[in-house]
Amino acid sequence: MSASTARRTTARRTAALLLGAALVTLTATACNSTGGTTVSTEAKQTSPAAGAAAKPADSKPADAPKAPAKVGDTIALKGMDKGNTADVTAVTVVDPAESANEYLKPADGKRYVAVQFQIKATGGQAYSEAPWGSAKVVDAQGQAYGPSLAETKAGPAFQTPTNIAPGETGKGFVTFEIPADAKLDKVQFALDNGFSNQVGQWKIG
Repeated sequence: MSASTARRTTARRTAALLLGAALVTLTATACNSTGGTTVSTEAKQTSPAAGAAAKPADSKPADAPKAPAKVGDTIALKGMDKGNTADVTAVTVVDPAESANEYLKPADGKRYVAVQFQIKATGGQAYSEAPWGSAKVVDAQGQAYGPSLAETKAGPAFQTPTNIAPGETGKGFVTFEIPADAKLDKVQFALDNGFSNQVGQWKIG
C-alpha cells in the first residue's frame, strides 16, 4: 500500500468515525439522565465450577473495602437503557504497541498503547456500539487520553460499529497515542459509546 493510499484510507475511516461519534453525541445529549456519573472498580465475582469444593467463608467483615479491579478482571456495566448491559473485561495492555501500518507512526515524543477488551452482551438487546469511543486510559498524574484511529500489531481492532448478540461475546483492541514518558495507571470503559453514567475502571499493573 502506498503512502497516498494509506492516507486516503485513513481519511475515509476518520470521516466515518467522526460522523458516527457526532450522531452518538446528539443522541446521548438528548437521552442521558441528569444523574451523576459513577466509577465502578468492583470486579465481577465468578461462580465456582460445578462440582468444585466450596471455599471456607471469608472471614473479612461484609463492609471491608474490596480491592479495585485490575487488568484481567470483568466489570458488569449498565447503559442508559435497561436492556443495554454488558460484562466488560480489560483483557491485556500492550505497551508500547507497534503500528500495523508502515506509513502511520506515533507523533514525535509519543507512543502507541493497545488495550484489548472483551465484551459480553448480558442484556435483552444486542450490543451495537463503537468500542473505540467507549475507552480511555489514565496516567499516574490523572491525565486521561482518548482513543487513536491507528491500528497496531497487538491484534485486530473492533469493527465500527461492533454488533454482539445477547449472550454472545466479542473481542478487540483499542489504540491510544500517549506521551512517550507517561506512566499509565488505569483503563476506563463506559457503554453507550462512552456516554453512560457508569464507568468501569481497571488498575494497570
